[in-house]
Amino acid sequence: MKLPLAVRASCFTLLLLVTAAATAQPRPPRGITHITTVEGISEYRLDNGLTVLLFRDPSKATITVNMTYLVGSVDESYGETGMAHLLEHMLFKGSTKFPDILAAIRSRGAQFNGTTSWDRTNYFETFDATDENLEWALDLESDRMVNAFVAQRDLDTEMTVVRNEFEQGENSPTRVLYERVLSAAYVWHGYGNSPIGSRSDIENVPIERLQAFYRRHYQPDNAVLVIAGRFDERDTLELIARYFGPIPRPERELAENYTVEPAQDGEREVVVRRVGDVKILMVGYHAPAGAHEDFVPLQIAGEVLGDEPSGRLYKALVETGLASQVAVQALQLRDPGMLIFFATLSPNGDLAAARAAMIETIDGLADKPITAEEVERIRNQALSGFEQAMNNSQAVAIQLSNWASIGDWRLMFLDRDRVRSATVEDVQRSALEYLKSSNRTVGLFIPDEPDRTEIEPVSMADITAMLQGYKGDEARADGEAFDPTPANIDARTTRVDLPGGVKLVMLPKETRGDSVNAIVRLNYGDENSLTGPGRFAGITTQMLMRGTRSKSRQDIQDELARLQSQLNVGGGPGLAVANLQSTRANLPEVLSLAIEVLREPSFPESELEILKDLTITSLEASRSEPQAIVSRAYARHWARNYSPDDPRYVETIDEDLAFAREVTVDDLRDFHEEFFGASHAEVVVVGDFDPNEVRSLIAERLDGWESPKPFADVLNLYTNLATDPTSERFETPDKENAFFMGGMPIEMRDSHPDYPALVIGNYILGSGPASRLFGRIRGREGLSYGVGSGFNAPPRSTVAQFTVNAIAAPQNIERVEASFRDELTSILRDGYTAEELAEAKRSWAQQRQVARTQDGALANQLGSWTHVDRTMAWDAELEARVQALTVEEIRDAMRRHLDLEKMTFMKGGDFAAVSGASGE
Repeated sequence: MKLPLAVRASCFTLLLLVTAAATAQPRPPRGITHITTVEGISEYRLDNGLTVLLFRDPSKATITVNMTYLVGSVDESYGETGMAHLLEHMLFKGSTKFPDILAAIRSRGAQFNGTTSWDRTNYFETFDATDENLEWALDLESDRMVNAFVAQRDLDTEMTVVRNEFEQGENSPTRVLYERVLSAAYVWHGYGNSPIGSRSDIENVPIERLQAFYRRHYQPDNAVLVIAGRFDERDTLELIARYFGPIPRPERELAENYTVEPAQDGEREVVVRRVGDVKILMVGYHAPAGAHEDFVPLQIAGEVLGDEPSGRLYKALVETGLASQVAVQALQLRDPGMLIFFATLSPNGDLAAARAAMIETIDGLADKPITAEEVERIRNQALSGFEQAMNNSQAVAIQLSNWASIGDWRLMFLDRDRVRSATVEDVQRSALEYLKSSNRTVGLFIPDEPDRTEIEPVSMADITAMLQGYKGDEARADGEAFDPTPANIDARTTRVDLPGGVKLVMLPKETRGDSVNAIVRLNYGDENSLTGPGRFAGITTQMLMRGTRSKSRQDIQDELARLQSQLNVGGGPGLAVANLQSTRANLPEVLSLAIEVLREPSFPESELEILKDLTITSLEASRSEPQAIVSRAYARHWARNYSPDDPRYVETIDEDLAFAREVTVDDLRDFHEEFFGASHAEVVVVGDFDPNEVRSLIAERLDGWESPKPFADVLNLYTNLATDPTSERFETPDKENAFFMGGMPIEMRDSHPDYPALVIGNYILGSGPASRLFGRIRGREGLSYGVGSGFNAPPRSTVAQFTVNAIAAPQNIERVEASFRDELTSILRDGYTAEELAEAKRSWAQQRQVARTQDGALANQLGSWTHVDRTMAWDAELEARVQALTVEEIRDAMRRHLDLEKMTFMKGGDFAAVSGASGE
């Protein structure tokens, strides 16, 4: 459950730096004023009050447009909880110029989303970097700012979708307890209400209140527009003036939220009793506002306690066996937030002992002060995450939403500076000031002599003073404007066969911040040798990052923080993969570390016990989860012909638990020694690096590491599968959200003549918000928050898979299946329209182009293709074949391979409760 420091919902989540070309500031058009430029981000202000942030990143062939409104759930009134989030959904339904917004977005192949938090709501799209796409996005966002329908007809269906999302959260014990802790901690402030809202408010909010909320808050003077990526700044300002300039500044004045949460006057406790399989402990403390100077020191203190594996809570609870996981989360918000510690226990865990140990460890900071070494470790991890995030312009553009909602986007840089300068004295002082019993919430109020902590608010005047004349660091130089077409990728890629069998693939290019991504793939064993021992593959791979002959797990983590890099290892029977992200200067050391992790693991006994406990806890938790139960049952149905020793066999939960309890260090060491080697390895490097240096390093570090056994891919063959369909229901008591899954295997490789037709046919059917299933089951019928279908076919195996899945309330799950059956029947009978196909071809192609701009994903694609002796020319050929398809060819291919009578359907949910409530 430990979250990487760079992605936690805290100040470190938001430690992102943006970079842009160091060019002269363009003169803005009439009606737009340049405000300031900090580290490559330029702020402009329109006469109507709209704030605009621009930063260029020509190294990615994409543009991200992120529109943030400074309104969230904290701005809701009585009876309106969840309204900000509900309105976020409604703004995808349509506007005057864009009556079908989801279809418009889909037609551009854009990555997109909308999110709602306590203090803000945002909408973003990332799309192929063309002038036409940028103008389209600005036209869209300016129109739905003031011309969205927000109509009763849309509320009728979208309300049930949002309610289904609410029900999905009610299935999660962690989320339910989290909401209850916040509601107990906040007596009056809106932060005590989850942005998802209450069921009754979601179901009953009048359309007039929703429309009034929209008109009041969705205005240019309450919005921040961020544009990031490859664009011309002067031309973009002209477009902004054209589309947003005519929107008048509203005459209304927004009232500031004036509710101040009083100082807590005693420990509180809340207990949630629901069906579940794990025990969870949360201990929360009120924290200062996100802009307050104490926030960063307090966050560092929280990480000293909650980090894994160096944290004091990890050592006190996980290493002693009292808990299987610990974590910490800091809520950095506009008003005073929270610092919350989490612990997950097995069903047999002692919750009282874990609570006592957690509180004793936190309170123990008074007698055992935080050390300089602990502070430096957390600082290095935070700055490492910052260095990695700074090269992702899309992520920076989206995270600016959070900083704007805290008070000013420049706080992003000020927080980074505070991390750099925080002293051990600052951290210790903040810990003692805020982490005390009277400020703590674990539950029920107990009368006691209060020891109040007054939380000082931060005003806009204070923030303005903090940032007066702020300049920040120098802006970084841009990378090259790389063309992500398959032909250019192949032209720029070098492929080398090294002695010993290693295949090396290198794509050097200039990148933002000299970033580089790489993968090391170890292929090992075959069907014969992995039968039996293959069950050790997964847990062996999970143990690789937990220690080598010369480094402990903590040493590996500290080394990665020092090198400001990431390294992850995964895999299964026949394959181990190390994925890494680094920079040109640090790549050699990180590559060496990755190879050391793969080649020289130590398999510490203590770490195996921790991993086993975590695995067991997770498996026990899955016993009552509809999605986990249905997904496992569906996979087991088709694979039931395999024997338990076969690497393709799908275990039951009890079989997985028995294996986890019995596996030993000797088992893992033997498996690694008998199978791992580099004779069939593939190494791919994409980004800013020295090819000669990388080639020499790989040859040297993998030299002599021969694979002990022959290698051949373990293929999933159609003739080995069970092909008889079935229909099953699984009862999961007290789960408000049900899960539906269906599908069938198809005898096909991706070289089959019908493959392109099934790819685009499924894309229209169930891939994304403009698909047939999404438009009907979510959009018109309002039955499901998430519904879709999938299709994939492998290069070598002969089993393709078509699947459909959805979440829904238990009483609606049969209607979901009926709607899917009806929609597929209609498609197999009538096919698609020419207009549907043209839109799908365009958006599908643009999505693939956008995906190739992500260096990490590109490295993995090159690795997969190298493994099957392909180049990116295969992608170009597939895209050409898709573009040439007709509606008749797609319909006929789907008829040949999709058959409802051959599909298996499974459902999990609390159907008995629904039946009882309806009197059946």
